[in-house]
Amino acid sequence: MTLFEEFKRRGLIAQCTDEEKVKELLENEKVTFYIGFDATADSLHIGHFLQLIVIKHLQKAGHMPILLLGTGTTMVGDPTGKTDMRKMMTVEEINYNADQFLKQMGKYVDISPDKAIVARNGDWLMNLKYIELLRDVGVHFSVNRMLTADSVKTRLERGCTFLEFNYMIMQSYDFLHLFREYNCKMELGGNDQWSNILGGVELVRRVEHQDVYGLTFTLLTTKEGKKMGKTENGAIWLDPQKTTPYEFFQYWRNVDDADVINCLKLLTFLPIEEIEAMESWQGNELNKAKEILAYELTKMVHGQQEADKALAAAKALFSGGTDNSNMPTTQLPSDLFQEDTIGILDLLVTSGLAPSKAEGRRLVQQGGISVNEQKISDPTARIPADLFDRGEVIVKKGKKVFHKVIR
Repeated sequence: MTLFEEFKRRGLIAQCTDEEKVKELLENEKVTFYIGFDATADSLHIGHFLQLIVIKHLQKAGHMPILLLGTGTTMVGDPTGKTDMRKMMTVEEINYNADQFLKQMGKYVDISPDKAIVARNGDWLMNLKYIELLRDVGVHFSVNRMLTADSVKTRLERGCTFLEFNYMIMQSYDFLHLFREYNCKMELGGNDQWSNILGGVELVRRVEHQDVYGLTFTLLTTKEGKKMGKTENGAIWLDPQKTTPYEFFQYWRNVDDADVINCLKLLTFLPIEEIEAMESWQGNELNKAKEILAYELTKMVHGQQEADKALAAAKALFSGGTDNSNMPTTQLPSDLFQEDTIGILDLLVTSGLAPSKAEGRRLVQQGGISVNEQKISDPTARIPADLFDRGEVIVKKGKKVFHKVIR
């Protein structure tokens, strides 16, 4: 089975500018390709991880990735999927985030000089001259066509700024620059980047009179089309300080039955035949598949030791065991206690079980919070300090999220 065939079998490929030619290139040449990562946060998230999985597949087949850190494009902000303009960031913030990205990337893909090229598009985009860019690049873009791009259409109702409107041109110029500098022949990305990728393919064809190719990969969504990798506390980050290994494990352990096989295909390196054999699984077998998914992803992202600890903690809780040594834990500041009690909403927010008191109030009112197996139904309830006499209390959110709180 060729690499392209495996991509198809795993359901990774969404769209391709020339499927037969791309298949031929990947089977017969060592192709230089690129994927861009805009440095909008100080950590990669699970959506980025899917792109890193793709890079790893291609690296193993001998192809050369360009990891493009968007230190220039982040200055503008991609309007794709946004109803409002992205927050403007300083050069210092963007460069810091890019450095953090690169540190994390090195854990999942080989970034040694003979295995990958690391580039920052600020190195060329920040030095472009406006009039020259308009004459040499802007002339090849049709405003009418740009207005039909999904990345722009979603912003038109609220208003798409001229700044954001230039994002497609900047991303397209990246492809032109990388083609000239490294003979880069392919741009890859999530399927939401299809319009931007087409812009780059067309620009290289018009300016250099050479054929290059674009390939998009399936977005990580549920069967209903909702984006995965989000919780009420925000994104599922790869940084253990932002999403703990246990929280990471629990997210994947609790995915919907309908999504587990797809996640195994897209996000793990388990043999495709082994995953396809799970497609007929039901009931408790699907729970086993979820456990495999959670363990494999946690091992890849956080290492085997953390995966083992998360698995042990999950098994102890779901089997009714008493070992909570690996459970996520928060120590409460003493100043949160007033008259030897702490408000339930303060406890939820401080422990990270709710992002705000408003969300905590909703959880309590809906019957989703228990403390030491006692349901809390009043959002003004206060937990007495003597409940911590044994050193800890266990807070349960819903049916599957447990958190240890100590004083």
